[in-house]
Parts: sequence; structure tokens; C-alpha cells
Amino acid sequence: MDPQRSPLLEVKGNIELKRPRIKAPSRLPLSGSRLKRRPDQMEDGLEPEKKRTRGLGATTKITTSHPRVPSLTTVPQTQGQTTAQKVSKKTGPRCSTAISTGLKNQKPVPAVPVQKPGRGKKPSKRPAWDLKGQLCDLNAELKRCRERTQTLDQENQQLQDQLRDAQQQAKALGTERRTLEGHLAKVQAQAEQGQQELKNLRACVLELEERLSTQEGLVQELQKKQVELQEERRGLTSQLEEKERRLQTSEAALSSSRAEVASLWQETAAQAALLAEREERLHGLEMERRRLHNQLQELKGNIRVFCRVRPVLPGEPTPPPGLLLFPSGPGGPSDPPTRLSLSRSDERRGTLSGALAPPTRHDFSFDRVFPPGSGQDEVFEEIAMLVQSALDGYPVCIFAYGQTGSGKTFTMEGGPGGDPQLEGLIPRALRHLFSVAQELSGQGWTYSFVASYVEIYNETVRDLLATGTRKGQGGECEIRRAGPGSEELTVTNARYVPVSCEKEVEALLHLARQNRAVARTAQNERSSRSHSVFQLQISGEHSSRGLQCGASLSLVDLAGSERLDPGLALGPGERERLRETQAINSSLSTLGLVIMALSNKESHVPYRNSKLTYLLQNSLGGSAKMLMFVNISPLEENVSESLNSLRFASKVNQCVIGTAQANRK
Repeated sequence: MDPQRSPLLEVKGNIELKRPRIKAPSRLPLSGSRLKRRPDQMEDGLEPEKKRTRGLGATTKITTSHPRVPSLTTVPQTQGQTTAQKVSKKTGPRCSTAISTGLKNQKPVPAVPVQKPGRGKKPSKRPAWDLKGQLCDLNAELKRCRERTQTLDQENQQLQDQLRDAQQQAKALGTERRTLEGHLAKVQAQAEQGQQELKNLRACVLELEERLSTQEGLVQELQKKQVELQEERRGLTSQLEEKERRLQTSEAALSSSRAEVASLWQETAAQAALLAEREERLHGLEMERRRLHNQLQELKGNIRVFCRVRPVLPGEPTPPPGLLLFPSGPGGPSDPPTRLSLSRSDERRGTLSGALAPPTRHDFSFDRVFPPGSGQDEVFEEIAMLVQSALDGYPVCIFAYGQTGSGKTFTMEGGPGGDPQLEGLIPRALRHLFSVAQELSGQGWTYSFVASYVEIYNETVRDLLATGTRKGQGGECEIRRAGPGSEELTVTNARYVPVSCEKEVEALLHLARQNRAVARTAQNERSSRSHSVFQLQISGEHSSRGLQCGASLSLVDLAGSERLDPGLALGPGERERLRETQAINSSLSTLGLVIMALSNKESHVPYRNSKLTYLLQNSLGGSAKMLMFVNISPLEENVSESLNSLRFASKVNQCVIGTAQANRK
């Protein structure tokens, strides 16, 4: 017996071997009437039924008289399947698997060939009188039956051995069955747990189905969008094809353009080299221009004096002829006038005959004289080059001097109404600076401008750009050094406003006019009773060359100078005017002393004797360029004051200050 065969399979095989076998019919001669029967009838009555008892406690009936029992060599398939199903129900899935595997591995038991009745070669029928032949046939049949009996005994012995083996295997299977039952219990517990998990999974499945329905809706929407996108893609594809065709055309054009670009690059490189050479040359020419410009200004004088005579205003008396004369220059009438003659008659002087003495003629010579018909543009044209020196790094100071009502404020700030033809020097100078700075930006220069506007009233500094609560708090402003060891002066609590266009300057001038101190005097209905100082701090830089320059442009409108009448009776208001006049005359006198000290190169220059000269200290020294406008009235009644102003201006015009130096780094 094969040890690897399953016990159940061996039992099944044993059972199949114990199935009833059919014995061949006996052909022994029978007595009496049986001899007359046919051979097949004789075989039916040859042997009675027999009962045999075989293992497993079961009784199997073997019927030898049935002629058509199937052979033991074949086992019906349904019987094996039924046996396997019965075992699987008892032992569970594991045992069923083992039995089915054993059935596959079961070796078939050799079957004993059985001669089926009716299929063998039938003997020839003997006559009834041939008893000897019939006896021989019966003996042969008996011999075959004995051999068959011997074979069946041997098979019976084998089946008994297999039965014993099957009983042992049954015990083993019982043990295995109990083991499998325990395992079945565990499997059932796991099955219950699986059922619970199945419930949870079903709940999850329901939830997932809901989500799936939602997702299906989204999928449908996405499919619609996909269809739309496909349509759009087809449209874009056609556009892409069109673009590709255009691209091919462009590439063809590009290839032809590259050659042109290469040649243009060569030309550009040559132009860049030429441009760098031109820029270097231009910078050299600019430096030469500044040097020559400075020399020209020095030849004209670092202190220059211009005289301007205002026209006669409506309502004023016409001056007598010959009061003011403007002789022609050395080159004739075409040259700008530089001389002025003032005639003065004295009624207290007379001749021996009692007639009046002829008028006394006073001749003055200045750098330029502007008759009453000169316009604001003509005046500024003469000083435009001087104003431009501030961009080159030279401090520039321009101030208007004269008696009350001589046109100083008109010269510096302009007339009312915003007429461009009446604009003064301050707006015109800043417009010119902005324009030149814009031109120089093409050469690499960048400029910044910061403006301040203050007045000095009774030796008190006030900020004319103050707004809101700061108005009228000029006493808080003081002149101080910008820092330890610095020569730059600054006014504390004053506004310093960055400016970059004309509108910003106009707004500052309008605010300053509203804040400036004015009063009615004997000479003028609205007279400025303070010195106004407009200062513009200019900073320039050429970053590529590492050059820097800085300077200040000071435009000063001095208060009107007047002589005091000692015999005049003074009331409360007149006493205030008297103090103002004394402060004004004192500061103007200090200005003259400072200019004289600079001209004489004295070791001590009295800048601190007046707030005006102290504030303008850096604009009056040897490194600065200074221009003085002396404004006079054309009226005969103002001849005395005009003569005093002209004499003061003539002294200033005779002063010579050292060579100016630019503030460069």
C-alpha cells in the first residue's frame, strides 16, 4: 500500500472492491427435466444465491444469478462524489480538500476480469443425445469456476488486509476530525468576525455608492467639459497649425534677419566705441566749458553791480527831462548801456545875478544799466550764465538793493496776476536750472534741489514757508552750523522743501508773499519791512565718473532803505516804523562793511554783526559769485535816496574779491 495515499481514499477503494461480483453461470449437467433447458436457463439454475459478510460491519449481498451486473473494474463517479460530499459536510472544508486530493492520488485496484454473459463466444449447441459432449463442457465450465473461486479468495484476503488498514486510518481520521472541529470553531469565530466586517464593509459600500453617484455626476460634467475641451483643442490645433506655418515663415525671415543683425551688431559695436569716444570728448568739452565759463564770469568780476531804473507808474508825476540819462557804450548805441547820469538841482544855491545854479550832474558806471523800458526777460538774460554757475558748483548770491518803492520785489519775484512776461528772477532762475539739469542728465549728471525761504525782520529770522500753527513763530528760527566742523549754515525749525518743477516753486512763492511782513510807509503804500532770502541747495552727481558737486543759489530781496528825519514827530505807530528802519539800515550798513572787508582782504570780516550777513556768509566769501541789483526810482522827489543808493552801489562795484572756487568732490 502506498503510504502517501489518503485514508479516506483507501477506504473508498476498499468499499468499491467489496461490491458484488458476478460469477459465471455453471454449465454442469442437471438431472431430470433440467437437461432439456437451453444453456442460458441451465446457467440460471446452476448456483443459488450466496451471502457473504465482509469488513466494516456491513453485509453485502452477492447475487450471482443476475446476468448484467457491471464489472468491479469501474467505480461510478457519482458514488465517489457523494462520498466526498458526505465527508466534507462532517469534517469541514479542510478535510474535504484532503479527501478530494486523496481521490485524485488513489491508485486503482486491479480488477478481476469477469466474463460477461452473452458477450463471450457461445459454444455450439450440442444435440440432446450427446451427453458425453455436454459433460465435457460442464467439466470445463467447472474448472473455470474453481479458478474463479480461487481468484476471489485471494481478492477476499486482500480486502480483509485493506479493511484492517482502513480501520487504522479511520482512527487517525477521527483524531484529525476532532482537530478539524477545533479548527472549524476558530474558523466559525473568524467567520462571525468576517460577518461583522462584512456589515461594516456593506455600510462603506453604501457610502461609497453614494459617493460614486456623486462622482458619476461629476464625471458626466467632466465628460461634457472634455467634449468642449476637445472641440477647443481641435480649434487650437488648427490655430497651432496656422501658427506653425507662420512660424516657418517667420523663421525663414529670421534667418535672413540674423545676417542683417550680425552686420548691425558690428556697426553697433563701432558706434558704441565711437559713442564712448564722443562721450569722453563731450565730458572734456563740458569741463572746458565750465572752466571758460568761470573765467568769463571772473573777467566780468566776482562782484558785479547792475543798475535798474523802474518805469513811471500810472498816477505818478512825469520826471523832468534830463533827470536820468543813459549814455551809449564804447561800441555805440548797439552796445548795452553801462553808464548812468543823474542831474540834481539845489534851490539853495544861486549865482551873483540871483538866478538858480545849474543842476549838478552825477555820473556812475556799472557792469550793466537797465533803463525803464527794460523787461524782465532782458534782465534775466544777463544773469542766466551766472545762475548756471550754481550747477557747476559755485555759490551764487544775487540781491536787490534800493529805497522803498524802487522795484526790488518786482525784480526778484515778479508782478501780480501770474503774467509770464512779469515773472521775476526767482521763478525764471529755477526754470533755467531745471532745464539745464535735464540737458546735463544726458551726459550722466543727476541733480537734486532743496528750497528754503526765510525773512529777517528786526534781526529776527522767520520762516516764510511755515504753515498752520507754525505761522508767526519766526523767533524760534536760529542760524546754526549744519554739524561739528561744517562750514554749511542752516536755519533751525525752517522748512527745507525738495522741488523739481516750476509749479512747486510757484506754490512756495505764493505762500511766502502771504507770510512776509509789509507796512505802509511815506514812500510806498505796501513796503517790505524785512529782508527775504530764497536759498536753493543744489547737489549734483556723475555716478559713472564718481564726480560730485554742490552749491547754493541765494536770491535776496533787501528791505527798502530810507533816511531818518530827526525832526519828525513820532506817534506809537511811527515808533514801530522807526525801529524797523533802524534795523534795516543797520543790516544794510553791515552788508557794506562786509563787502569792503572782503575787498580789502581784512583778517576779520564782521559777518556776525547782522543776521543777514551771517546767513549769507558762504555766499559772500571769496569762493562765491555775487551780483547786486541797485534799483532806483525815476521820480525827481526820490533823487536824494536814488543818489545815496547809486553811491553805495558804486563803492561795491569797485570792490574786487578773490578767485571763486567750485565745491567739487
